[in-house]
Amino acid sequence: MNEVTQILNAIERGDPSAAEQLLPLVYEELRKLAAAKLAQEKPGQTLQATALVHEAYLRLVDGAAATQSWDHRGHFFAAAAEAMRRILVDVARRKQAEIHGGGRRRFDLDDADPISRASPERIIALDDALAKLADEDSTASELVKLRLFAGLSLEESAAALGLSRATVYRHWTYARAWLRAELSDR
Repeated sequence: MNEVTQILNAIERGDPSAAEQLLPLVYEELRKLAAAKLAQEKPGQTLQATALVHEAYLRLVDGAAATQSWDHRGHFFAAAAEAMRRILVDVARRKQAEIHGGGRRRFDLDDADPISRASPERIIALDDALAKLADEDSTASELVKLRLFAGLSLEESAAALGLSRATVYRHWTYARAWLRAELSDR
Protein backbone atom coordinates (compact mmCIF):
# COMPACT_ATOMS: atom_id res chain seq x y z
CA MET A 1 0.00 0.00 0.00
CA ASN A 2 1.55 3.33 -1.01
CA GLU A 3 1.84 6.37 1.22
CA VAL A 4 -1.11 8.23 -0.34
CA THR A 5 -3.40 5.24 0.20
CA GLN A 6 -2.26 4.94 3.82
CA ILE A 7 -2.98 8.61 4.45
CA LEU A 8 -6.39 8.31 2.76
CA ASN A 9 -7.16 5.42 5.11
CA ALA A 10 -6.08 7.58 8.06
CA ILE A 11 -8.43 10.37 6.91
CA GLU A 12 -11.23 7.82 6.72
CA ARG A 13 -10.48 6.74 10.31
CA GLY A 14 -10.75 10.38 11.43
CA ASP A 15 -7.06 11.21 11.96
CA PRO A 16 -7.03 15.04 12.12
CA SER A 17 -3.40 15.35 10.97
CA ALA A 18 -3.81 13.08 7.93
CA ALA A 19 -5.25 15.79 5.67
CA GLU A 20 -2.20 17.95 6.35
CA GLN A 21 0.07 15.06 5.36
CA LEU A 22 -1.86 14.35 2.15
CA LEU A 23 -1.74 17.79 0.56
CA PRO A 24 2.05 17.92 0.00
CA LEU A 25 1.96 14.48 -1.62
CA VAL A 26 -0.81 15.20 -4.12
CA TYR A 27 -0.60 18.97 -4.57
CA GLU A 28 1.71 19.09 -7.60
CA GLU A 29 -0.26 16.46 -9.47
CA LEU A 30 -3.56 18.22 -8.72
CA ARG A 31 -2.01 21.56 -9.70
CA LYS A 32 -0.89 20.17 -13.06
CA LEU A 33 -4.39 18.86 -13.74
CA ALA A 34 -5.96 22.20 -12.86
CA ALA A 35 -3.39 24.25 -14.78
CA ALA A 36 -3.89 22.17 -17.91
CA LYS A 37 -7.62 22.86 -17.85
CA LEU A 38 -7.29 26.57 -17.19
CA ALA A 39 -4.32 27.34 -19.46
CA GLN A 40 -6.45 27.88 -22.55
CA GLU A 41 -9.27 29.86 -20.89
CA LYS A 42 -10.42 33.06 -22.47
CA PRO A 43 -8.79 36.29 -21.24
CA GLY A 44 -10.44 37.62 -18.11
CA GLN A 45 -10.78 34.23 -16.46
CA THR A 46 -10.82 34.83 -12.72
CA LEU A 47 -10.37 31.25 -11.57
CA GLN A 48 -6.70 30.32 -11.05
CA ALA A 49 -5.29 26.78 -11.04
CA THR A 50 -4.23 27.17 -7.41
CA ALA A 51 -7.73 28.22 -6.40
CA LEU A 52 -9.23 25.29 -8.32
CA VAL A 53 -6.87 22.84 -6.57
CA HIS A 54 -7.58 24.30 -3.13
CA GLU A 55 -11.34 24.31 -3.63
CA ALA A 56 -11.32 20.72 -4.94
CA TYR A 57 -9.07 19.58 -2.08
CA LEU A 58 -11.30 21.19 0.52
CA ARG A 59 -14.34 19.50 -0.98
CA LEU A 60 -12.54 16.15 -0.79
CA VAL A 61 -11.09 16.18 2.72
CA ASP A 62 -13.10 18.74 4.66
CA GLY A 63 -16.56 18.39 6.13
CA ALA A 64 -19.08 15.83 4.91
CA ALA A 65 -16.88 14.63 2.03
CA ALA A 66 -14.23 13.54 4.54
CA THR A 67 -16.43 10.59 5.44
CA GLN A 68 -15.92 9.20 1.93
CA SER A 69 -13.59 6.25 1.68
CA TRP A 70 -11.03 6.01 -1.10
CA ASP A 71 -9.79 2.58 -2.04
CA HIS A 72 -6.55 3.76 -3.62
CA ARG A 73 -4.69 6.68 -5.14
CA GLY A 74 -6.53 6.39 -8.48
CA HIS A 75 -9.88 6.54 -6.71
CA PHE A 76 -8.79 9.74 -4.94
CA PHE A 77 -7.72 11.38 -8.21
CA ALA A 78 -10.98 10.32 -9.85
CA ALA A 79 -12.80 12.05 -6.98
CA ALA A 80 -10.55 15.10 -7.46
CA ALA A 81 -11.43 15.18 -11.17
CA GLU A 82 -15.11 15.06 -10.27
CA ALA A 83 -14.66 17.88 -7.73
CA MET A 84 -12.85 20.03 -10.32
CA ARG A 85 -15.57 19.31 -12.86
CA ARG A 86 -18.26 20.42 -10.44
CA ILE A 87 -16.34 23.60 -9.60
CA LEU A 88 -15.88 24.47 -13.29
CA VAL A 89 -19.57 23.82 -13.94
CA ASP A 90 -20.54 26.04 -10.98
CA VAL A 91 -18.32 28.82 -12.34
CA ALA A 92 -19.83 28.38 -15.81
CA ARG A 93 -23.35 28.57 -14.36
CA ARG A 94 -22.47 31.78 -12.53
CA LYS A 95 -21.02 33.26 -15.72
CA GLN A 96 -24.11 32.30 -17.66
CA ALA A 97 -26.33 33.99 -15.07
CA GLU A 98 -24.33 37.20 -15.43
CA ILE A 99 -24.79 37.14 -19.19
CA HIS A 100 -28.55 36.48 -18.81
CA GLY A 101 -28.84 33.55 -21.11
CA GLY A 102 -27.45 32.83 -24.51
CA GLY A 103 -28.05 30.20 -27.14
CA ARG A 104 -26.58 26.75 -27.01
CA ARG A 105 -23.92 25.83 -29.50
CA ARG A 106 -22.54 22.59 -30.85
CA PHE A 107 -19.80 21.07 -28.71
CA ASP A 108 -17.21 19.14 -30.72
CA LEU A 109 -15.47 16.46 -28.65
CA ASP A 110 -12.75 16.03 -31.28
CA ASP A 111 -11.11 19.36 -30.36
CA ALA A 112 -7.72 18.87 -28.71
CA ASP A 113 -8.79 20.59 -25.49
CA PRO A 114 -12.51 21.38 -25.68
CA ILE A 115 -13.10 22.28 -22.04
CA SER A 116 -10.51 25.01 -21.71
CA ARG A 117 -11.88 26.86 -24.75
CA ALA A 118 -15.54 26.12 -24.09
CA SER A 119 -18.05 28.80 -23.32
CA PRO A 120 -20.07 28.57 -20.10
CA GLU A 121 -23.06 27.44 -22.16
CA ARG A 122 -21.08 24.55 -23.66
CA ILE A 123 -19.77 23.41 -20.28
CA ILE A 124 -23.30 23.42 -18.86
CA ALA A 125 -24.62 21.55 -21.91
CA LEU A 126 -21.87 18.96 -21.49
CA ASP A 127 -22.67 18.62 -17.78
CA ASP A 128 -26.35 18.07 -18.54
CA ALA A 129 -25.45 15.48 -21.17
CA LEU A 130 -23.03 13.74 -18.77
CA ALA A 131 -25.82 13.42 -16.22
CA LYS A 132 -28.00 11.68 -18.84
CA LEU A 133 -25.09 9.48 -19.92
CA ALA A 134 -24.45 8.48 -16.30
CA ASP A 135 -28.01 7.10 -16.12
CA GLU A 136 -27.33 4.98 -19.19
CA ASP A 137 -23.64 4.06 -18.70
CA SER A 138 -21.97 5.31 -15.53
CA THR A 139 -18.54 4.00 -16.54
CA ALA A 140 -18.62 5.90 -19.82
CA SER A 141 -19.67 9.04 -17.95
CA GLU A 142 -16.81 8.68 -15.44
CA LEU A 143 -14.39 8.13 -18.30
CA VAL A 144 -15.48 11.33 -20.05
CA LYS A 145 -14.99 13.26 -16.80
CA LEU A 146 -11.47 11.86 -16.38
CA ARG A 147 -10.52 12.53 -20.00
CA LEU A 148 -12.05 15.99 -20.44
CA PHE A 149 -11.91 17.51 -16.97
CA ALA A 150 -8.81 15.88 -15.50
CA GLY A 151 -6.89 15.61 -18.78
CA LEU A 152 -6.04 11.94 -18.29
CA SER A 153 -4.97 9.77 -21.21
CA LEU A 154 -6.79 6.53 -22.03
CA GLU A 155 -4.08 4.59 -20.17
CA GLU A 156 -4.30 6.83 -17.09
CA SER A 157 -8.08 6.64 -17.17
CA ALA A 158 -7.94 2.85 -17.41
CA ALA A 159 -5.72 2.75 -14.32
CA ALA A 160 -7.97 5.15 -12.41
CA LEU A 161 -11.07 3.12 -13.26
CA GLY A 162 -9.38 -0.24 -12.77
CA LEU A 163 -10.23 -1.36 -16.31
CA SER A 164 -8.21 -2.62 -19.26
CA ARG A 165 -7.17 -0.20 -21.98
CA ALA A 166 -9.35 -2.07 -24.50
CA THR A 167 -12.43 -1.77 -22.27
CA VAL A 168 -11.77 1.92 -21.68
CA TYR A 169 -11.33 2.47 -25.43
CA ARG A 170 -14.72 0.84 -26.10
CA HIS A 171 -16.37 3.04 -23.45
CA TRP A 172 -14.61 6.13 -24.88
CA THR A 173 -15.79 5.36 -28.43
CA TYR A 174 -19.35 4.85 -27.20
CA ALA A 175 -19.32 7.96 -25.00
CA ARG A 176 -18.03 10.21 -27.78
CA ALA A 177 -20.70 8.99 -30.20
CA TRP A 178 -23.43 9.26 -27.56
CA LEU A 179 -22.39 12.78 -26.55
CA ARG A 180 -22.00 13.91 -30.16
CA ALA A 181 -25.60 12.82 -30.83
CA GLU A 182 -26.87 14.38 -27.59
CA LEU A 183 -25.09 17.70 -28.08
CA SER A 184 -25.63 18.09 -31.84
CA ASP A 185 -29.20 19.28 -31.23
CA ARG A 186 -28.04 22.25 -29.19
